[in-house]
Amino acid sequence: EVIRATKTEKENQIKTIRNLHRKEEEASAKALDLVRQRSLNNENIFDALMEATKVCSLGQITSALFQVGGQYRRSM
Repeated sequence: EVIRATKTEKENQIKTIRNLHRKEEEASAKALDLVRQRSLNNENIFDALMEATKVCSLGQITSALFQVGGQYRRSM
């Protein structure tokens, strides 16, 4: 059985993510730049990702990786 979030729960999650983005704006920019840089240089990005998760949302990290590497598309 699928359990759906209530409207209040959804609004709380949106509010939380907006607060994170506002509070950690400078730190997240630096963390995402490091992830992008290491990715472009074909370096190990694991530790940069771990640091980025402290101040960035999953959406921000995913977007940063898409910017430098594109989106995976499965061959059909």
